[in-house]
Amino acid sequence: MSAPTVRPRIPVPVLALAGIAVGFFVLPLAGLLWRAPWASAWRVLSAPVTLDALWLSLTCSLWATAISLVFGVPLAWVLARLRFPGRSVVRALCTVSMVVPPVVGGVALFAALGRRGLLGQYLDLWFGVRLPFSTAGVVVAQTFVAMPFLVVTVEAAIRQHDRRIEEAAHTLGAGTWYVFRRVTLPAIRPALVAGTVLTWARALGEFGATITFAGNFPGTTRTLPLATYLALETAPEEAIVSALVLIGVSFAVIVGLRDRWVGTAMGSR
Repeated sequence: MSAPTVRPRIPVPVLALAGIAVGFFVLPLAGLLWRAPWASAWRVLSAPVTLDALWLSLTCSLWATAISLVFGVPLAWVLARLRFPGRSVVRALCTVSMVVPPVVGGVALFAALGRRGLLGQYLDLWFGVRLPFSTAGVVVAQTFVAMPFLVVTVEAAIRQHDRRIEEAAHTLGAGTWYVFRRVTLPAIRPALVAGTVLTWARALGEFGATITFAGNFPGTTRTLPLATYLALETAPEEAIVSALVLIGVSFAVIVGLRDRWVGTAMGSR
C-alpha cells in the first residue's frame, strides 16, 4: 500500500495575498457586468456601427494573423536553429513591439511607412501605395504588435524539440524543407496553434498603434477597440457592451489555450 500523499500547508498570508491579487483582476470585470445595459445589449451589438467595427476587426485581425504565420514561423526557425553574429540583437528587435507602448509603435510605423517615411515615400512614389489611414494600415499595425507573440511561442517550441529526430530524417535522405514540413511542424503543432490564437487575439484587441498609424475612420479603420473608445465619450453603455465582447473573446482564448493546447504541449515533454 502506498503512503498517502501529504499536501503541504499553504501559509495564510500567501493565500490572503493571492486572494487580493485575484480580486484585483476580477473586480474590473465584475464592474462591467454590473454596469452592463443587459436590456439593450442586443440592440447595441446589432447596430450597423457596431457590426461594421466588429467585421473590420475580424477581417483585419485574420489578415494580420495570416501574415504573421507566413513570416513569423520562418523567423522563429531561424532564431532557434541558426547561429550568427548579432542573433540576440535581431531577436530583441523582432520582439521589441511587445514591450513598447503601442502608440510608440504607431509613431515608428509612421516614420517608416508614412508618405514621407523611410520606405513609405518610395511605396507612394513608385507604386502609389499609401498605408497610413487605410484598412491596409490597420493590418500593418496589428501585425507589428501581434507577430512577436507567434515568434516567441514557436521559437521556444523549436528550441525544445529534440533535434535528433530531425537529424535522423536527414540521414535517411530527407531535405531541410521536407524535414521542416513533415517533422518539425507536426512536432510543435500545439505551440504553433497557441501562438496563432494568441497572435489573433492580440491583433483583435489592438488599439494604440492602430489609431496612431491608421486613424479612426468609420468603415475603413475604426475597429471595435476604437469604436469602444469613441463610445466611451458619447454612449458609455455601448462602450461597456463592446468591452464585454472583447473581454469575452480574450477570456475564451486564454481558457482554450490553457486547457487544450498549452496542456498538450506540457504533456508532450
